[in-house]
Amino acid sequence: MSVRPIVITGEPVLHRAAALVTSFDDELRTLVEDMYETNVAANGVGLAAPQIGVGLRVFVWKMANEDGVPEQGHVVNPTLTTSKVPQERPNPDEETEGCLSVPGEAFPLKRADRAHVIGFDVDGNRVEFDATGWFARCMQHEYDHLNGTLYVDRLDDRQAKKARKAVKRNGWGKPGNSWHPGVDRDPFGHDEDDLDEHTGDHSDELIG
Repeated sequence: MSVRPIVITGEPVLHRAAALVTSFDDELRTLVEDMYETNVAANGVGLAAPQIGVGLRVFVWKMANEDGVPEQGHVVNPTLTTSKVPQERPNPDEETEGCLSVPGEAFPLKRADRAHVIGFDVDGNRVEFDATGWFARCMQHEYDHLNGTLYVDRLDDRQAKKARKAVKRNGWGKPGNSWHPGVDRDPFGHDEDDLDEHTGDHSDELIG
């Protein structure tokens, strides 16, 4: 297993639909194990294969939930259906997301409260579960990555303008940018957090 670099917005693989996995083999198992390790090293709650430069329909998560789903898991070739997304503006104190491929930034975004996920594990066995609340948000965030969509692409006009300024300020929006969890400084500041302060509770911010 190894921690892989995470590519940043502007890398083409992040902005196109990922391909279906056709071989459930040792190469896929290695990919998933590397994604687990990378996600943990990055202090993320989820990670999609395109975020490490692999254009395949796979994502992993590590997030406590109230839906009876294992805290750490993966899904291959998922499909996702959701409840209706509320139309009101997001609450910045309660509905803020971050993304490992837009490192160090965070913006409020409305998501559906429920998501139904169907897919496969690395052995080709069917996976199916319902997700609610912040776990549902995580599933939507990662599924978007497989379709070439970043959460900043879904922001309302006001927040989208702020996101564009952040991308420009950081010199992103073009190929060749990445960061390496465990090597580079954590862009979300987890390196500076005391253990007593950083409990893994992402109730007000999701990073995936």
